[in-house]
Amino acid sequence: MPGKCVWALGSANEERYHDHEWGVPLHDERMLFEFLVLEGAQAGLSWRTILDKRDAYRAAFDEFDPVKVAAYDHKKLASLLQTHGIVKNRLKIQSAVSNAQAFLRVQQEFGSFDHYIWRFVDGETRQNHWLSHSQLPAFSPESVHMSKDLQKRGFKFVGKTICYAYMQAVGMVNDHTVDCFRHSQLTATTTP
Repeated sequence: MPGKCVWALGSANEERYHDHEWGVPLHDERMLFEFLVLEGAQAGLSWRTILDKRDAYRAAFDEFDPVKVAAYDHKKLASLLQTHGIVKNRLKIQSAVSNAQAFLRVQQEFGSFDHYIWRFVDGETRQNHWLSHSQLPAFSPESVHMSKDLQKRGFKFVGKTICYAYMQAVGMVNDHTVDCFRHSQLTATTTP
């Protein structure tokens, strides 16, 4: 059996996410917005908790359509606070709406959120070569820069650690350990 990142062995959802999504370069606008909301929702919680609630989030937030989420009013926000299956934190729910509005502004300014966000790694996945999970950093110079820029543009729940987790999720960095079967697969597919 091939090696796998140690964190992926905790649950079926984590393993599926690890094997098929984590570290894969994403350029789809809706998916980029989805991970922005989910990573913000994770603040103070485990990623496993958020993965287990992902389907409920998709249903509650109109499949993460940023145009729809940006238009949510107070009535919709109040109903989200009563929605089963998502994190019922008022600030996190409100941030999804303000982040959708900021996301749309970035799309207008840069042509796409994809074009904007991938600038922080010069459009290419950073290939790391960690020997163990304990070597993975909590943040990087790129995530610090990204965090400051996102905050300047009105985004919430985008600290340097959340931004680094986002970079991992959308494939801006390949943080699979070198003994993981996904490390070499993603290195091969993302190297120019």
